[in-house]
Amino acid sequence: MLENGFVMIGIILLINVVYVSFFTIRMILTLKNQRYLAALISVFEVIIYVIGLGLVLDNLDKIQNLIAYALGYGLGVLVGMKIEEKLALGYITVNVITTNISAGLPNKIRSKGYGVTDWMASGREGQRMMMEILTSRKSESNLYEIVRALDPKAFIISHEPKAFHGGFWVKSIRR
Repeated sequence: MLENGFVMIGIILLINVVYVSFFTIRMILTLKNQRYLAALISVFEVIIYVIGLGLVLDNLDKIQNLIAYALGYGLGVLVGMKIEEKLALGYITVNVITTNISAGLPNKIRSKGYGVTDWMASGREGQRMMMEILTSRKSESNLYEIVRALDPKAFIISHEPKAFHGGFWVKSIRR
């Protein structure tokens, strides 16, 4: 079966897509401090890597195998990113700045189940309402929709918090 050139190309391509997808997910888990799961994935990642690399090295005289390996690597990056996007691990902090001060936006967002800390701030053109909202990445797009529906001109920026301590969210995060 491995003597057939197309089968070999397909196997090498598939192996590298799986390997790099595992690699991408492992790196993301490592960055999110999921050590044990990252270590477990790395075991399978290395096995797949050695098998794929072995197939290419045993057949270095066939350039199509090397090309399949490289294409599989590129596709694996894309597949790994898509998988991580679907998993949406972790939390984000969303900062919202609005000029719509009297609309009661913080309470409207709270009524949708989000924790909101709000305060008044000064901008170049006057008073602003600042809101800081912590949410899971799975809920990120839903939160953006809610904010845009309440104030289409709101300035929204997000970042990923590294650690949590205190606040009502910590109890639900640890569950």
